[in-house]
Amino acid sequence: MSDTMTDTMTAIGYDAPGEPQVLRPEELDMPRPGPGQVLVRVAHAGVNRPDVVQRKGFYPPPPGAPKTPGLEIAGEIAELGDGVAQWSAGDRVCALVPGGGYAEYCLAHAGHCLPVPAGLPLHEAAALPETLFTVWHNVFQRGMAKDGETILVHGGTSGIGTTAIQLANAFDIEIIVTCGSDEKCAAARRIGAAHAINYKTTDFAAEVERITEGAGVHMVLDMVSGDYVARNIKCLKPGGRHVTIAVQGGLQAEINMAQVMQKRLVLTGSTLRPRDDTFKVLLANDIRENAWPLVEDGSLRPIMAKRFPLAEAAAAHAYMESGDLVGKIVLDA
Repeated sequence: MSDTMTDTMTAIGYDAPGEPQVLRPEELDMPRPGPGQVLVRVAHAGVNRPDVVQRKGFYPPPPGAPKTPGLEIAGEIAELGDGVAQWSAGDRVCALVPGGGYAEYCLAHAGHCLPVPAGLPLHEAAALPETLFTVWHNVFQRGMAKDGETILVHGGTSGIGTTAIQLANAFDIEIIVTCGSDEKCAAARRIGAAHAINYKTTDFAAEVERITEGAGVHMVLDMVSGDYVARNIKCLKPGGRHVTIAVQGGLQAEINMAQVMQKRLVLTGSTLRPRDDTFKVLLANDIRENAWPLVEDGSLRPIMAKRFPLAEAAAAHAYMESGDLVGKIVLDA
């Protein structure tokens, strides 16, 4: 370890699950990179809905992952573990991590890092990995979306939604989103959504039917679950795909299986955090080849909501739970 680095670092922790105020700074031992890992001097860390769920006690870190929240980071590589040849100390990277992002330093698998282009500020780079990995896998790999299709995405102004809008536009996919206010619908349309539906004032299934002239959509990306699933199925055309990535509206769903059979639907879903390192390396490679050029040429940029100092992680979580934001929150380490 470099002589300029100390033996400890500041991170954000909590003693027991609870409301945002349980989050507080703490001193932890400096992590050391193992084989295949890099130690990143964190400049910024993204704040995501799974961090909130973890803080509440409903999404524990997978075995071996740090208890410290934070699933995406950006910064400079401070130290290399054994066997890492593709990176050098000082490289600017952003990375998907299984935890530990809310800290001054964080370990990352070398294969889960992506290079930060010269024109991309680090605070924006920190807002990319979690949503980009999630959207790429679930919309394009599991959801099999392709040019010329129409997809429905809930949470249109969330980090997932704003990323999905931009990727859909880049690959000639028409995207319909739902949002919780007319103001958010307008924001989603400015970002590039073809249509935005205020789900609080409009039956989104009926509106999708109107927009598509009864044809339906090819795919639904759902982060609500619960009673949304049956309504989503109504929106799907024959051969459509339903992909679940979160269960904010409830764990259980009651659906008409005859509709699934008649329409020949595919119902699937995934969670990213528990997947093994090999899967995430393959996913990172696919993103680097097919989506990262959009970041490099500036056509894909995260929609930024607000930045908070690392020590104010509690305020960042409270802001996320307020529902007032459009886009991503990051912490400045």
